[in-house]
Amino acid sequence: MHITALERKVLLAAGAAAGMAAVFSAPLSAVLLAVELLLFEFHSRSLLPVIIATVAATSSRFLLLGSEPVFAMFTVVVPSTAAILFYVLLGVLLGGASVVVTRGLYWIEDGFERLPLHWMWWPALGGLAVGLVGYWVSQTMGVGYDLISDIINGNLALSALALLGFAKWLSWSIALGSGTSGGTLAPLFIIGGSLGGGLAIWLVGVFPQWGVSPELAGLVGMAAMFAGSSRALLTAIVFALEVTHQPNSLLPLLGGCGLAYLTSSLFMRTTIMTEKISRRGVTVPDQYSADPLDQVNVASVYSQDVVSLRDEQRVAEVRDWLSGNMASTHHQGFPVIDAHGYLQGVVTRRDIWRLDILGDALVADLIRRPPIVIAAGSTLRQAADQMVRMGVGRLVVVVPSASNVVRGVITRSDIIKAHSRSVSSKEDRSRHIRWPDSREKS
Repeated sequence: MHITALERKVLLAAGAAAGMAAVFSAPLSAVLLAVELLLFEFHSRSLLPVIIATVAATSSRFLLLGSEPVFAMFTVVVPSTAAILFYVLLGVLLGGASVVVTRGLYWIEDGFERLPLHWMWWPALGGLAVGLVGYWVSQTMGVGYDLISDIINGNLALSALALLGFAKWLSWSIALGSGTSGGTLAPLFIIGGSLGGGLAIWLVGVFPQWGVSPELAGLVGMAAMFAGSSRALLTAIVFALEVTHQPNSLLPLLGGCGLAYLTSSLFMRTTIMTEKISRRGVTVPDQYSADPLDQVNVASVYSQDVVSLRDEQRVAEVRDWLSGNMASTHHQGFPVIDAHGYLQGVVTRRDIWRLDILGDALVADLIRRPPIVIAAGSTLRQAADQMVRMGVGRLVVVVPSASNVVRGVITRSDIIKAHSRSVSSKEDRSRHIRWPDSREKS
């Protein structure tokens, strides 16, 4: 089967979302995760396969394991105004902590690269560090789902939370920094939950009248740490709701995760998911935006001053004309029309000056493939896609009819200029136009 780059991306997102939905019984947050971190588009061609995959995965989990929440916790009561203020401020703190966690992870990774050892020894050193930390704090070993339940149910004291959060951060950062494969979701939850729950326990001892819940603070800390580190804001909020089935936690989650996201964005350009990709020189989208090329028609951009060649002209005549170096000869490609003005194809300067073509040959003999055209009512996005698919730098604009009457020509330069005019901010003007993958189909 021929799979395009877009289809591979959709399959990847559908599989990842289905896996998350099956493990955590969280179909909606799995779909949001695919949108926010993998697809970065809200389009039916990619969204529907992901939805179908998550529904199938979650239904299978219901059949095998039931529909109980993965991390059951006590019933959350509606928080007071003072408590909500604390959860919002907790989000600011967790946003800063997410920056520290992310930069610390890549600082450790850079440290391994500076070691005078072959890279194959790095995971061994990482495993040794994980083992030492685990010998010190045995709870850091394993996946950690039981620790998440303990945090959001208030089963750990302040000292235990502080020790657990620091030890888990240390062992997990060294493990990933050494090049060992590992997850990010559960470790970030444990680190964020320990910090949130610990701060709430301290605050309850100082200001008990505020009505702060250490259990709910642990849940907010988990979601806020993930939101700040990954910038998957909606995923973090909905995930915390789906795995606990506690709707009264929505307002604290919105405030805490939102402020964590904002704080992280102010101090860190990339995320824990995209830093390594960014270091490889790959541009990762960081916001949803409308494609300017989808909002401009070819009719408003293409050049109507077309310099065409006749199919019965001799090559020698055309070469003499090009040698005259007039303004009309500076184009790189020329539409070829017949005696009735209908398009036959396109020839380039390279075609005309080919050494194996004799001067008495006809221009029609230089045409190597059917003409590549586009209608004037098409968008510039469609024109750019067409150029990439066909490997050309220009398209002939035609009247959409069987005769293909030539109306003009549009080039890559025309699209780039139109893109520059259509965006308003300096930041947008500095971005490259997204030319599609040449392996994608229409």
